[in-house]
Amino acid sequence: MSARGPLERVLADADSTERLGAALARALPPGGMQPVIVSLHGQLGAGKTTLVRGLLRELGVSGAVRSPSYTLLETYDCADRRVLHLDLYRLAGSADVAGLGLRDELLPGVLLLVEWPERAAGSLPAADLEIWLFAPAEGRIARLQAEGPTGQAWLDVLGNQE
Repeated sequence: MSARGPLERVLADADSTERLGAALARALPPGGMQPVIVSLHGQLGAGKTTLVRGLLRELGVSGAVRSPSYTLLETYDCADRRVLHLDLYRLAGSADVAGLGLRDELLPGVLLLVEWPERAAGSLPAADLEIWLFAPAEGRIARLQAEGPTGQAWLDVLGNQE
């Protein structure tokens, strides 16, 4: 885990949540020898899919970006990487993750975005970046925490974009 503290952003509305996703896409580390894994935390309606939509739009996805709540997994082939958007809310437990076939998908350069990662405790590789979205009475707050060198490099670039 990183020795640095989390990076926080106040998000006034859905548009600012999408802009944070776009900024994350611009700061995304180049594809390496391992997949890059992001865990997205927050209650229903906190903005997890909205953030993913902004990230995917910045990576060049022009079609519909839906929450994979019912399909569990949506895949996107972008110019220089494959993105997997996973929503585990409907899973009964971590044993259900094996049936998704992720093991064959987690290749170098893949970006895995996981909503409700706590439902797969121990079934997925450790996240490089943890993102918590909180929805107080007005707006949202995003807290981003690096969980290793890849995540820290990502946050360093994101912090320098400001």
